[in-house]
Amino acid sequence: MTKPRWQQRPEGSTWGDWGADDQLGRLNLIGPEQVLKGVAEVKTGKTFCLSLPLDLPGGQTLNAVRHPPRLRPVIRNDAPYYNYVWRDFDPRLTDVGCDDSVLLYTQYSTQWDSLAHRGSLFDVAGNGQIEPVYYNGYRAGADVHMDTEHRTCAAALGIEHMAAHGVQGRGVLVDLFTHFGESPRHEVGFDDLMRVMETDGIEVEPGDILCLWTGLDRMILRMAGQPDDSIKHACAVLDGWDERLLQWITDSGVAAIASDNLAVESIGKRLPEGYRGTNLPLHEHCLFKLGVHLGELWHLADLAEWLRAERGSRFLLTAPPLRLPGAVGSPVTPVATV
Repeated sequence: MTKPRWQQRPEGSTWGDWGADDQLGRLNLIGPEQVLKGVAEVKTGKTFCLSLPLDLPGGQTLNAVRHPPRLRPVIRNDAPYYNYVWRDFDPRLTDVGCDDSVLLYTQYSTQWDSLAHRGSLFDVAGNGQIEPVYYNGYRAGADVHMDTEHRTCAAALGIEHMAAHGVQGRGVLVDLFTHFGESPRHEVGFDDLMRVMETDGIEVEPGDILCLWTGLDRMILRMAGQPDDSIKHACAVLDGWDERLLQWITDSGVAAIASDNLAVESIGKRLPEGYRGTNLPLHEHCLFKLGVHLGELWHLADLAEWLRAERGSRFLLTAPPLRLPGAVGSPVTPVATV
């Protein structure tokens, strides 16, 4: 066994629980038994696509640094290989072809965060010196690096590990939209979540993938690629500052969390004077400490309404990201089967 790359780990973290070199985090809880539990939820064979079109939400209103995808043709024989008439280059041929490339921001639309998406400054050596590290003590610079030409690579914790795992198991959906509506935005704390789950008869077990429907996906679709500022203040979000909620995530054993909103938790909150720490406490708790991957901007509305009509909450979820080595996030087209 490899020696741990840390002398002390964050309090309450899972670092080292699956070995010093673990890069899967709590996806380790999804094994054959958990996959079979998901399969056991399939009664009708009906499927739901849980991805938004990848050019949504549209523009940069939700996130100013991420852009919609841009498609361009591949160049062949110094010509765009798009509606490419092969006869123009070889009179014997009748083929017409298209081939494209894409500039894709991996976390613009429906996506997974890898465990290299968010780290923290932490004293892993136990010598009083903090340094930038990620889950299980992987180092910024050594393990997650960028060269002088800005070529990036998460040599550890890249999204490809999640893809190789497969990410298939039992999903459990919590319908927050029915309880809290679209406006005003409600920050869901521990008490709120427990009340909703008790009212709707929802149970979450270790290894489940928790999915939260807030209604923001419907709002995104309704705005048809031209969202306005109201979208940043609508629909429920988890209150990442609620310590009891974070502890429940720890105790529940959920393998991953996905939502139809931007960040699962409330973002852009005003920090008190003199504060030192994370500005996204749920991200820090899940990605950095627990190894719980986060999915964002999923399209859960149709599945949520079907489950409510059927008085259910569980389904088979298949949601591998792109097997793109070194990426810190990835688009995903999750499929729910009921």
